[in-house]
Amino acid sequence: MTSPFPQTFPNTRLRRLRQAGWIRTLSAEHVLTPSDLIWSMVVHDGAEPRIPVGSMPDLYRLNVAEAAKAARKAESLGIPAIAVFPHINPDRKDERGQEALNPSGLVPEVIKAMKDAAPDVGIICDVALDPYTSHGHDGLVDENGYVLNDTTTDILVQQALVQADAGADVVAPSDMMDGRIGAIRQALEEEGHVNTMILSYAAKYASGFYGPYRDAIGSATALKGDKKTYQQNPANSDEALREVAMDIAEGADMVMVKPGLPYLDIVRRVSETFAIPTIAFQVSGEYAQIKAAGDRGWIDGERVMMETLVSFKRAGAAGVITYFAEQAAELLNA
Repeated sequence: MTSPFPQTFPNTRLRRLRQAGWIRTLSAEHVLTPSDLIWSMVVHDGAEPRIPVGSMPDLYRLNVAEAAKAARKAESLGIPAIAVFPHINPDRKDERGQEALNPSGLVPEVIKAMKDAAPDVGIICDVALDPYTSHGHDGLVDENGYVLNDTTTDILVQQALVQADAGADVVAPSDMMDGRIGAIRQALEEEGHVNTMILSYAAKYASGFYGPYRDAIGSATALKGDKKTYQQNPANSDEALREVAMDIAEGADMVMVKPGLPYLDIVRRVSETFAIPTIAFQVSGEYAQIKAAGDRGWIDGERVMMETLVSFKRAGAAGVITYFAEQAAELLNA
């Protein structure tokens, strides 16, 4: 088979463009900056400022005051947005996740504190019931343990409105119920939140990479069964495009692919097919692996962190939600 690239060596030596730092920088096809990062942050409703998450080295649950400080830190580092995930007292959990609808609950309180501290930092809020349910699922379950789509959607709409009322810039449904984007968009319009954006977890896979996150939000031990009846099959790619197309048609302003690294092919397909801002989520399991291997000296942790982050940009992501946001931004600003 004839190569499409002419064999012009030694006239063409591709290593000429790699011989020094300045030319490597000048010829770089993709550049990572703090403005590409979204800080994935876990907050809690207790008094203790910072609580370590055992399965995620150097990650802490932050209380409201610390979250406000973190918002100011994000602003100073040039990180444009924070994605908030709650860990609530188990006593406030129930079968229906009613605490998600509390206008004085943890997430509304955190939103207000962050917006007061750093008004120009975008606040993205997860819309799902798993942090609030005693069974650990993203929605309501029937007597057989099956997650109910339409009744769950009704509650998710209320949850999104609570967040928008508190000042969230973006609501981000991560539950994977069919039709919830359209229902949330309609409710936001009717309630006057016409500028509240929707970031849809459109291509969210039933992945083994979520374990440390469930530890972080306190749902790991509560989860009964798995989430394969509503999250996507890791074997499927075309299905992701159908999910994304539906969510865009229903009113999503941005879409997400989750997890990140194992699904870079999906990031590429989505970004090229729809030309819509596509966000990749570097999830807890990805973070934990890099941190654990780096802490043991098996890899250069910082180098691998930055390499993975630029890989999302190379695949076509407009931004990356990552637990590394603060550390990466500090390195990029150095």
